[in-house]
Amino acid sequence: MASRISGLVLGCRDPEVLARFWSEALGYVVLSRYEDGSVGLGPREGFGGARPTLFLSRRDEPEKGRSRLHIDVNATDRDQDAELERLLALGARPADIGQTGEEPWHVLADPEGNEFCLLKGRLDPL
Repeated sequence: MASRISGLVLGCRDPEVLARFWSEALGYVVLSRYEDGSVGLGPREGFGGARPTLFLSRRDEPEKGRSRLHIDVNATDRDQDAELERLLALGARPADIGQTGEEPWHVLADPEGNEFCLLKGRLDPL
């Protein structure tokens, strides 16, 4: 038996802004809102399914240093170029982490600067 990732936690200054971005980017819905301003996102079927939930934990100050964890995403219903344009229109922006430009992925940052990668391959939707 093994473990699997059921959720990811992302510290942020404005969970509502990131909830709008990540909900649109991933096709998620808000599952819960907490008194401290944190927001839980996930697929419509809720926690515990095949796709992990995303918990946006409200923090007054950003974490010091660069995050050691980032999110990779793949398009499910379009090619990489079309998905790149969609994510940029949602508020993502290109991020430079020293890539050569020859990589088959795009490095982006969400509206608060959290880096994530748009991978080339298309995945079947769950």
